[in-house]
Amino acid sequence: MIGRIRIEGARENNLKNISLEIPKHQLVVVTGPSGSGKSTLALDILQRECQRQYMESSGMSAESIEKPKVDSIVGLSPSIAIGQHITNRNPRSTVGTVTDMYTYLRLVFQKKGEMQCNQCQAIIPPATDDEGTVIHCPDCRHLHSRLTKSDFSFNTPNGACPRCSGLGRVVEIDAEAVFDKEKSIREGAVTFWHGMLHDYQANILEAAGKHYGLAMRGDQPLHTYSQAQWDLLLYGVESEAFSRHFPGITPPKSVSKGKFEGVLTGMWRRYKEKEGQSSDAAYFITQTCGDCGGERLKEESRRVTVMGETLPRLSHYSLDELCSWIERVQAKCQQDEDPLLETVLHDLLIKVRRVIRVGLGYLTLDRNAISLSGGEAQRLRLASILGSGLTGVLYLLDEPTSGLHPKDTDGLIHVMKQLRDLGNTVLVIEHDERVIQAADHVIDVGPGAGRFGGEIVGQGTLGELMKQSQSITGRYLREKRKLEAKGRRGNGQRITIHEATRHNLQQVTVSFPLQCLVAVSGVSGSGKSTLVFDVLASAEKGRTDVNGCRSLTGMDGVDNMIRVDQSPLTRMQRSNVSTYIDLYTHLRKVFAGLPEAKERGFKANHFSFNTPGGRCDRCEGLGQVSVDMHFLSNLQVVCPDCRGKRFKEEVLAVTYQGYTIADVLALGIDESLSLFSGLKKMRQLLELLCEVGLGYLQWGQPMTTLSGGEAQRLKLAKELSKPTAGHTLYLLDEPSSGLHFHDVQNLHLLLNKLVDAGNTVMMVEHHTDLIAAADWVIDMGPAGGMAGGRVMASGTPQEVAAVNESFTGRFLAAYF
Repeated sequence: MIGRIRIEGARENNLKNISLEIPKHQLVVVTGPSGSGKSTLALDILQRECQRQYMESSGMSAESIEKPKVDSIVGLSPSIAIGQHITNRNPRSTVGTVTDMYTYLRLVFQKKGEMQCNQCQAIIPPATDDEGTVIHCPDCRHLHSRLTKSDFSFNTPNGACPRCSGLGRVVEIDAEAVFDKEKSIREGAVTFWHGMLHDYQANILEAAGKHYGLAMRGDQPLHTYSQAQWDLLLYGVESEAFSRHFPGITPPKSVSKGKFEGVLTGMWRRYKEKEGQSSDAAYFITQTCGDCGGERLKEESRRVTVMGETLPRLSHYSLDELCSWIERVQAKCQQDEDPLLETVLHDLLIKVRRVIRVGLGYLTLDRNAISLSGGEAQRLRLASILGSGLTGVLYLLDEPTSGLHPKDTDGLIHVMKQLRDLGNTVLVIEHDERVIQAADHVIDVGPGAGRFGGEIVGQGTLGELMKQSQSITGRYLREKRKLEAKGRRGNGQRITIHEATRHNLQQVTVSFPLQCLVAVSGVSGSGKSTLVFDVLASAEKGRTDVNGCRSLTGMDGVDNMIRVDQSPLTRMQRSNVSTYIDLYTHLRKVFAGLPEAKERGFKANHFSFNTPGGRCDRCEGLGQVSVDMHFLSNLQVVCPDCRGKRFKEEVLAVTYQGYTIADVLALGIDESLSLFSGLKKMRQLLELLCEVGLGYLQWGQPMTTLSGGEAQRLKLAKELSKPTAGHTLYLLDEPSSGLHFHDVQNLHLLLNKLVDAGNTVMMVEHHTDLIAAADWVIDMGPAGGMAGGRVMASGTPQEVAAVNESFTGRFLAAYF
């Protein structure tokens, strides 16, 4: 049996013809600076070659999967990659459904649920299997249909609330904001119609009025409208609401004759077509369903209880609380010698405990899967995979500690070692010091990012790595350099949140000093993000009333607020790093101004891959085409016409200092600095990207491939590129996410530069190096979910380190 994966001559992306051996059946960590080539090695080479060989061995053509640029790979195993990119965007998917925990609970409620009689409200005990499909109330003998497993699912018509279809929320249009009833159509009564659109729509309405013999005038104030006029304006000529007024008249066939769509009808059409991203989406408000109160299920199912708890109530429990409830039910079944659910409860308990073990005990079953961070989604999948019992698999994990408090890292390491002990190879891309220390084997890629990386600078056990002079990671762990704390006391002003109760916050009153670097720390789910991004971020200058707290004071000391969180920047495949930060607009102008371009009659739009003209017609400027993989998800492969260059041959004939527009898109940000050093605007943007630690990214790197941390630093760069005046408050969500120790030092320098310029930076953070180097720390806890939401400590890092009740304080104690 081959005990190693042998890679020879890897040249993919920035890898410099490297050869290495990776031991199998071990916990292997691949580390190194951001952009050094870690992901290329693990995902672009190992994962892609595993996919390719799987296709070949299954008798399918592997031509659609490009062979990695590598001489040979020997000793591969079937692989499962668990990345940070959330692919499940179904609003119906919850933590409970993606882990199957909710499925087990539905079975528990079907078998053990106590119903409530619709007639006399008496409790109907659980039905036995021989009672059939109908059960009687023991008091009034009223007949009830026996509830099945599907009656407890909000994803089936049997169980879902009829009004919200099981979503728990309803989307409605805020009609008060859409219409100004004091005005006429021509005066701007429809608030999102602008310019000539008022007159254009008024003409259609008048034509519709003429068609139906209804007095419709564009200069008539809306508050004087009859019901028929309102129904025409709101719903249009083809709606049932309007046609009921004129049952014998056929609707007009053309716009000139009065074919008016209806304001609300048009808004709904655009909202659905754009998947909630339409231009008038701001007029749509999401509210809790009035019928089910957000509980998703129909009334009969919502009233069923097991040991005093309903299924919706259990869905609101944190997994820690749910675990206790399952243990109580299990004990009751054993006491009653009831074997009916013994296996179900045992399996459910194991599932819940596994998720708690990876630091996610604060999650609730009804938490939408789409709202999970990349790290949370990855750890949830990791806990689920552990139950599969597969052996001989190569697991590829991409920074699973992202967003995890150091306190919970040991639980995650334990799960990864369990996977290893089953006979699997666990290869982890990671920067966390504790994970590196727990590894059986460490591979250090470096020494820098982009073209300055791509080499194996160290390899072996942790002890061996620390002795290797070329290893960047080994040197850091050997020298244990600390970030220099400035110890600033601020400008004497403070923002104070009074009695915050949003989500799990428990009457929190806390102050943030201004003109400081403030770290908000705490275990996952303790209320950090709620405090900063739900309460503080909604504050406005000159106002003290803020949702989620009694009052908020001190905002008068702030002129601007910039919120930079880890939410995805875009889901559009076409958007990339250079288009997002407006670099590409400058680049297209540069290419359009070249003599070769002018000779051919090319304008700036010919160098756009988003519009027809100069782009490749086959892939429409994407550089890739989709291939149907039958039973697997579709695969994106290089376009056979343009070979991934995105543009037509004649456009690629135009060069700037020897580079085509496709060549520039393939360049790293730091590599292109010298190329555009003479163009001030472009140079400033490129320098800014390098300053926030993104110099290793390519110009054309799709936005959908960025991690949460990279996306956030790109947002920060875009905000910093805009001119600001006065005191700016920056709110950052784990800015160190995905950064190597070396890159964290550069980030710290940037944050200090912002504060020294007279601004305030508040960061939700887990990285203890950064927290220890902050001016002020606010630590939330003690646990996640409803067991958290309290301020455990507040003060300088030294003061927090002295508080024994603070988990963060215990880790900070090693710094002082």
